[in-house]
Amino acid sequence: MAALKWASSHVGLRRSILWILLLALLVTLLGTLVWLAGRYEASQIQSRLEADAAETVTDIRAGLTRNIQGFQALQSSERTPDTWHLPAADMMREHREIMRLEWRSESLKTLVYADTPYRSPVFERLGRETTQADVSLACTTARRLSGAAYSTSYFMPQPDGLGFEMLDMCMPIMVAGRLSGYIVATYSLQEVLSELVGKQVARGQSLSFTEADGTRLALYGTASRGSRIYVAQQLLDLPGNTLVLRLESRQGTPAFFPNVLTALVTAMSLALMAVLFLLARDMRRRLKVEHDLGEALAFRKAMEDSVVTGLRARDLSGRITYVNPAFCEMVGVDAKDLLNQSFPSPYWPPEMADTYQQRQAIRLAGNNLPREGHESVFMRPDGTRFPVLIMEAPLINAVGKHTGWMSAILDVSEQRRVEELSRASQERLQATARLAMIGEMASLLSHELNQPLAAISSYATGSLNLMKDEAAGDWPLDAPAGHLSNDLQQAMSRIAEQAERAGKVIKSVRDFVRRRDQAREAVPPRALLDAVMPLVSLQARKLSVTVAIDVDSSCPPVLCDRTMVEQVLLNLSRNGMQAMQDTQVQPGSGNAARVLTLRVRPAASNEHSSWVEFAVIDLGEGISPEVAEQLFTPFFTTKVEGMGLGLNLCRTVIEQHGGFLGYEAVQPRGTIFSFTLPVAPPPGKN
Repeated sequence: MAALKWASSHVGLRRSILWILLLALLVTLLGTLVWLAGRYEASQIQSRLEADAAETVTDIRAGLTRNIQGFQALQSSERTPDTWHLPAADMMREHREIMRLEWRSESLKTLVYADTPYRSPVFERLGRETTQADVSLACTTARRLSGAAYSTSYFMPQPDGLGFEMLDMCMPIMVAGRLSGYIVATYSLQEVLSELVGKQVARGQSLSFTEADGTRLALYGTASRGSRIYVAQQLLDLPGNTLVLRLESRQGTPAFFPNVLTALVTAMSLALMAVLFLLARDMRRRLKVEHDLGEALAFRKAMEDSVVTGLRARDLSGRITYVNPAFCEMVGVDAKDLLNQSFPSPYWPPEMADTYQQRQAIRLAGNNLPREGHESVFMRPDGTRFPVLIMEAPLINAVGKHTGWMSAILDVSEQRRVEELSRASQERLQATARLAMIGEMASLLSHELNQPLAAISSYATGSLNLMKDEAAGDWPLDAPAGHLSNDLQQAMSRIAEQAERAGKVIKSVRDFVRRRDQAREAVPPRALLDAVMPLVSLQARKLSVTVAIDVDSSCPPVLCDRTMVEQVLLNLSRNGMQAMQDTQVQPGSGNAARVLTLRVRPAASNEHSSWVEFAVIDLGEGISPEVAEQLFTPFFTTKVEGMGLGLNLCRTVIEQHGGFLGYEAVQPRGTIFSFTLPVAPPPGKN
């Protein structure tokens, strides 16, 4: 057995080595073919570029020669400087490469010149004198050669911040074998490239003149994009000067298949490599699938063991084929005792086994099981019952066949316990809310009944004092008959009014706490003030405060709950008078420093309704920023015996009427509390 394994492994190793050698040979052959093809195509491109460079040099030399013939034609007849300028200008319009054309005397003095019409004069910035040495040298060479000669190139800056690389051509003028002058032409090297070179050659390539050391003098054209750069250089040998023409081209990588034989060999090699690659990939995929399958099984097993949801699988006949550890722990039964079990299941309560069996038979008979699940009750071996939520779905195998059902079971006993606790807490909160409402109602009643009860007490005390004075005989002798009876009758009437008012306060506060709609009526603003003036006057006399009333007669009746609005006026008035307790009164000035003003006037109207503004103005110390932040907060107060409900109640009442309660400071001292009430609609309108 060991020998068989060794032989098998030896054969496998030898095959692997042969395949590796074959693959290496094919890769080497293909690489060599590609390299040779690339070298061949690169040599072809370089050859074409060299030919283009030679052709370009020929074109430039021919163009310069034609220009010399044109210069000779200018002097073919007797011309004067006046008649020379016109044909020279015509020639320059035809040759954009010439920047300036000059006729000079034997002493190189400029007789007449013409500039190119296509740009501003090139010597406008530095002047022609800066290049006089180059011109003299070129003309000396031309006289020695008895023909045209060229100067070295030079850079001439222009007014626009740019410049040109230029050279001068000097041609002697011979008349009857005697020197009579010179023709000097100034060339732009860049224009020479653009005008004297064929457009087909310059397309997709860059042309440039360079010096022998590689310094670029002029550039024309832009090389197309490519991964390789090809360069060809040719000498442009001119009399008196030699330039280097550089032709640059960027080409892509040479084609892989320069000929049919290479293409066929490459195709066969690629086909063989593709087959080898597919075989190797198939083997790798099989190994990867086996590895992934093992990983997936291990992952599924770890996931099933870690979840707290019970999983149970049944076949078409209802037998249990799979359970996870969470389900076994939930029902308290081992997996070996659950697998292959049919109905009834060991975790069913005995009293519900028949019902469960009928329900399962109905559910398993159909394929459309509800996704939302259903509730049931399971039993542990010790008899403990617990509620569960069961969600079932069909089990479909790899070929799409229905093989059973998968169930997810959740133990919801803890959820039911939490729901019961939440229900009990909700009931306790409702009871607490009702107690809080009762406490709020009691607090409001104690706060609002304080004023009418105080008034009743004051009137009752006054009545007792009158009766004591009558009994003691302290009544004035000049008092009219029946005066005591009238005073007692008036006091009893006031006591009855305040008692009735207390009853209305109780009813209004009860409706307010219960958030019922109060009965509202149209009430004149003055009537509201008159109703509270008796109580306000009592408080004012105790605190030495003068009460002033300012009512605009044009104010219409307002729609309000009369009792609650009167309580708002009473609370604001009492707060205003108490705010002036610490105000010092100067002797002989009366109560001028303690004046409480009750003001009523129309408020600003909008497009929907009109409003009446009520204001209570005091001359107290004002409201500090610390107090202003909590002014309307319930149970916040600055008074020793206060409850902190007055202003909060006032704002709530006004907001229920649709109005607004606010305050502002009065200069130099004091505070204005104001609120708005809606105007009552005219009679007969809602």
